[in-house]
Formats: sequence, structure tokens, C-alpha cells
Amino acid sequence: MKILSVLLLFISLNTFAQSYSEQIAKHRENYKEDFLKEKNSPLKKGDLQNLHFYDADSTYNVLADVEPLTNQKIFKMPTFSGASSDYLRYAFVTFNLKGQKQKLTLYKSVSLSSNPDYKDHLFLPFTDETNTKETYGGGRYIDLSTKEIVNNKIGIDFNKAYNPYCAYSDGYRCPVPPEENDLPLAIKAGEQLYTGKKKHR
Repeated sequence: MKILSVLLLFISLNTFAQSYSEQIAKHRENYKEDFLKEKNSPLKKGDLQNLHFYDADSTYNVLADVEPLTNQKIFKMPTFSGASSDYLRYAFVTFNLKGQKQKLTLYKSVSLSSNPDYKDHLFLPFTDETNTKETYGGGRYIDLSTKEIVNNKIGIDFNKAYNPYCAYSDGYRCPVPPEENDLPLAIKAGEQLYTGKKKHR
């Protein structure tokens, strides 16, 4: 009976791993398709072969505690083009990853918040120890939503971390991840370095 229970647990975990990998694979296919649909995209169909990702790893899919921030002033988040964009610090998120407690800040774009389609959008830019070696040197982004916050908790899946357009081409206003969002560990999940030639707009 004990052997049967262990076998069933193994099958269950294996099924979860397969379904999670399939979910991430689907997410990445949609991600690639969006480049072809977006009129301001830096990539064409032939460029998509130069996109690379870490294997899906559910240990990088974490549940974080959310601490909303109040009375925040609008600040200028620098971009790689030298300009800046207006943002608000929305909340702190804390979570455990690789046995360590981590803390990041969620932001809201002032301009996007005025657009009904993006009024709930939350922006999570971050840097980590893979930057310049295995991932884009300027850091990566994760998109979240205020609707995903339930009982002051939110899921953050680093397998969905993606590169800013500036990783592929100049001429874009990509926010520079604030120093407070520099993680002191290697996030081996999500998008890796682009291997195509950088373009010019």
C-alpha cells in the first residue's frame, strides 16, 4: 500500500511538471506571436529564432505577500534612451526563493493607468546575477495586474520574465529597473540573451 501511495505521488508530481511546462510553452508561443502582431515591434518572423529561454522551472513560480504603499509621489523612472517616464511605487512584495527571503517593488505607470485597457497593470522590472552573462544586461520585466492580488498575496512567475525591446533594438524608451529591484541571486528562469544582431531605428 505504501509503495502504491509513493507511485501515485510520483505520477501526480510528474503530471504537474508536464502540464506546467506545457503552460509555459504556450505562454512563450503567444509571446512570440505578439511580436508579429505589434506594429512597433523590433522583431520580424525571421528574428524569432534568436529568442531563447530557460527551461520551465516551477520553483521560480512564487506566491508573494503584498504590502500596499500609500501617499506615494510620482517619480521619474529613467529609460535606456536617456528620457524618463512617470511611475508610482504601488506595493512591496516579499517571497522566499532558493531558501532566501526576497523583496521587490511593484510600480504603476502613470500614462498607462489613464488607459482603460491598462488601468490595472502592474510593472515589475528587476535585475539579477544572470545579467550580461546569460540574460540581457539591462534587466528583465514581468507584467502583473492589481486583479491578481487576493488577500494581500500575488503569484509571481519568473518563468514569464521577458526582455525589454531595448534588448533587440535601440530607439525605444525602456525603463531601467530601479536599484531597489536588484535581486542578489541568479534568476535562471524566463527569457535569456537575444542572439540576433541588434537593430537600429
